[in-house]
Amino acid sequence: MNRPSPIRAVLASLALLVAGPALAGCSGDEAADAATPGAEGSNAPAPGREAAGVALDADRIVIDVRTPEEFDAGHVNDARLIDIQGPDFDAQIAELDPDADYVVYCRSGNRSAVAAGEMRAIGLDVLDGGAMDDMTAAGWPAG
Repeated sequence: MNRPSPIRAVLASLALLVAGPALAGCSGDEAADAATPGAEGSNAPAPGREAAGVALDADRIVIDVRTPEEFDAGHVNDARLIDIQGPDFDAQIAELDPDADYVVYCRSGNRSAVAAGEMRAIGLDVLDGGAMDDMTAAGWPAG
């Protein structure tokens, strides 16, 4: 009879202990995702989570951080394009009015999260609108 060695049993148990929590994070549980703030170790909201809080705030300046091609294909009405991938992104956000309130968005929410973080780092009041779909779902008109 071929019995597993005690070392193999211990290694298998350790593998389950390590892999179990990691695999639980891949469950696709939307409730868990909704309760998880942005990046691990960060107090920043996840991309798009702030969009619902800025529904049609006419005093907020809307900034689209996608590429010019994406912007030309459709954007939130009155949005200003500042391409986060452009070579002058930092210079453009440095010129923004520090007394104004901003909301940023992109295609999926990834670039807007980065842009919001960079804008906050220089003292701007900015909300991450997440994806364009998040913005329109929150009531921002687009064309």
